[in-house]
Amino acid sequence: MIRLPVRLVQGLALMSTGALAGAFGYGAANLVPTFNAVPLDMRLSFHTQLMQMNGITMQAAMGTSALSALVLAALTHGVARRLAAATGILVIASFLITRLGNVPINGRIKQWAATSAPADHAEILSRWEAFNYARTATAFAAFALLILLSLRRSHSPRDPNDSP
Repeated sequence: MIRLPVRLVQGLALMSTGALAGAFGYGAANLVPTFNAVPLDMRLSFHTQLMQMNGITMQAAMGTSALSALVLAALTHGVARRLAAATGILVIASFLITRLGNVPINGRIKQWAATSAPADHAEILSRWEAFNYARTATAFAAFALLILLSLRRSHSPRDPNDSP
């Protein structure tokens, strides 16, 4: 059986979850206001291209974040296990919000970019933004829990699974 060093898994979880929170945070703070500041046809074209590019990278970040957090939970005990498990659950929530909320709307936006937006497009885009803020919040909460875990572990005795 391969014994993974806890600190290595923790570092991977921290890095990937930080990248995920940073990407979602950048989108919420910069892309969404930009989407709302440009003409609708420009937003639809840019949004469609952005989602095409984001598909693989964001799924990889979410997968790596969730998997590393859950492996960290399996390798630790007590409060550390609960924090790591909660992190994994929050990242999975970000994935589900994206998959069930944002992705279907992205498909509609792609259609609109090729044709035209329906009369209720503002309401639908507003829903996309609400899902975006929700997934951003869950990603930031996951990252905050990993930071807390890292700060806590830096003051606790060395884990026997850690490599020197």
